Amino acid sequence: MRLKLLSPGEMSPEQKETYDESIAGKRGAPPAPMMAWLNSPQMAKHATRLGEQLRFNTIFPAKLSEIAILVTARHWTSHYEWFAHKRLALKGGMDPKIIDDIRDRRTPTFDDPKGQMIYDVAKSLHEGHGLSKPLYDAAVELLTVRGVTEVIGLCGYYTMVSMTLNTFEFGLPDGEVSDLA
Repeated sequence: MRLKLLSPGEMSPEQKETYDESIAGKRGAPPAPMMAWLNSPQMAKHATRLGEQLRFNTIFPAKLSEIAILVTARHWTSHYEWFAHKRLALKGGMDPKIIDDIRDRRTPTFDDPKGQMIYDVAKSLHEGHGLSKPLYDAAVELLTVRGVTEVIGLCGYYTMVSMTLNTFEFGLPDGEVSDLA
């Protein structure tokens, strides 16, 4: 770990306000990257709010939004992000085979066309830096413009999360081993 994470007693009033807001939210605990973002308190406040919005308030259930998050975590080989969201994907009802395929960089087989589309959009965003016209049109048709916008938000936000976790070398909880090579 490249940073010393602050305890609540070591935080400035502005940092503590953001910390307290995060634990009062739907997560009930501060998200790991926020502890690094507290070095820029206003960024931490707004990023954490965006994260809560994208995690809990998109039009997608967890089973679908976690596809975009796992594709992002795998793209960045973000060990901590993968560890955290693999558990949430399983809890949300995602087929473990889909998780294994994303981990192993194989294209999963989805029984839900929305899941397939979210996967295709997320992969294209990361690997192709955008969407082709046919993929965009198909995504809007199936997911709606709001859905496409939210998949972009999920991929973008979790890219920032992955970069933060990787740069500051957040470790896994004691005794845990990364699934990612």
